[in-house]
Amino acid sequence: MFIMSEDSQRTQGRDAQSSNIMAGKAVAEAVRTTLGPRGMDKMLVDSGGEVVITNDGATILNEMDIEHPAAQMIVEVSESQEEEVGDGTTTAAVIAGNLLGEAEDLIEQDVHATTIVEGYHEASEIALEAIAEQVNEADVDDDILKQVGESSMTGKGTGGLTAESLAETVVEAIRHVETDDGVARDNVAVHTQIGASSNATELVPGIVIDEEPAHSSMPREVEDASIAVLDVELGVRTGDIDAEYAIDSIDQLNTAIDAEESEVRGYAEAVAESGADVVFTTEDVDDRVSSYLAGEGILVFENIGNSDARDIVSATGARRVGALEDLEEADFGAADRIRAENYGDDDLAFVEGGAAAETVTVFVRGGTEHVVDELERAIGDALDVVATALASGEVVPGAGATEIAIADKIREEAAGIEGRKQLAVTAFADAIDIVPRTLAANTGQDPIDALVDLRAAHESEGRAGLITTGEDVTIDDPFEHGVVDPADVKREAIESATEAATMIVRIDDIIAAE
Repeated sequence: MFIMSEDSQRTQGRDAQSSNIMAGKAVAEAVRTTLGPRGMDKMLVDSGGEVVITNDGATILNEMDIEHPAAQMIVEVSESQEEEVGDGTTTAAVIAGNLLGEAEDLIEQDVHATTIVEGYHEASEIALEAIAEQVNEADVDDDILKQVGESSMTGKGTGGLTAESLAETVVEAIRHVETDDGVARDNVAVHTQIGASSNATELVPGIVIDEEPAHSSMPREVEDASIAVLDVELGVRTGDIDAEYAIDSIDQLNTAIDAEESEVRGYAEAVAESGADVVFTTEDVDDRVSSYLAGEGILVFENIGNSDARDIVSATGARRVGALEDLEEADFGAADRIRAENYGDDDLAFVEGGAAAETVTVFVRGGTEHVVDELERAIGDALDVVATALASGEVVPGAGATEIAIADKIREEAAGIEGRKQLAVTAFADAIDIVPRTLAANTGQDPIDALVDLRAAHESEGRAGLITTGEDVTIDDPFEHGVVDPADVKREAIESATEAATMIVRIDDIIAAE
């Protein structure tokens, strides 16, 4: 008797578990070598020949064409980590993969999957306690925030800029959007522009949009600007139906031309008389209107997108107006300066210091598309982790020190756990060791020797990580060297990796339809 389609494929028992675990481990292995300050980059080429060069875990996994459902769950771990805290994506994926590897060994020893799941969940609770114990007692000030940002970007592609200098820009941006209600991370934008060294990267106190003046004779810069934002077409009105008009004489033609000119001039005069210095409109602007307004020294941008219009309104305090006759001075926004800049084939408008400026923009420069793309990813991650650290006020040591502390506490607590579940708890600690082991391997150290030395230093000093300075690698307190991470990044990595690994381990039947 056939219950399923004859074309369906079914894998059960150990074969199903082995297939899923193998897929998860393969995904983790794909990003493992990118971890840490000496992590390597990956080159990803899609079917269309587009190339992405990065060592950002989330980007790598998103760009990979992964079909296996269990492997896709590891990708989701990375995506969740990126969405929640913005960094630690590689760490989360690597831990998840090694939890699966340890589970595979336990299954081969006839430890039931449910026992493994229970042990892993208990170990994850101990891990969270260990993270809390590692939190720095000092207040999270600008210096610590810079260390968080720098630690996030170390080892990533930052062009000719140092992670330290970029971290200053990142902290300045986050501080700008700090409010009594928290950190408005969404109010920090990143805009990239190819054509200069990354040293030209700057923080713009406002927004940047891809627009050029409607007329070449218009001013390129306006200070203390009064800004109108319109949803109005500044040109001859046209009907919604096709119509033809018969003209029998020159006088009738001149009359029609005069009427059109009068209508166009009326638009131009209405804008000029309103007192606006700068006009943004989502519709077209007639060339004659542009020419007239250029003569009046008014800067106009036409055909701007709705999202750009909303950003301008938010930054300047302007109100969008749908009819020119409704335009009043009360509808105007204000900005310290609006300038139009040309970058090769691209034109950009900078709206700086708006009266209601809630948004700042990190204007990223780079010599090539690959450089600016990777720099954008690095800055985006740094902005996320700095915002997370500022919001929570909790940071922990990086460089593998927190993971060493987690594994040590789990092994200590495992001694009090009865039955086979103790094996799963201990295996969890072994899986966590993959982070310092990988950091050691990526810096050219022997992973086993480094792990032994780290454990010894942790036992004696209470805190020990692999500190990379130039070509030298030492074991020391990461706090003393400014290598710090937000505590929430570690918590999220543990929780998401545990959830994914336990879900995969519990699967013993795969039914795939053709």
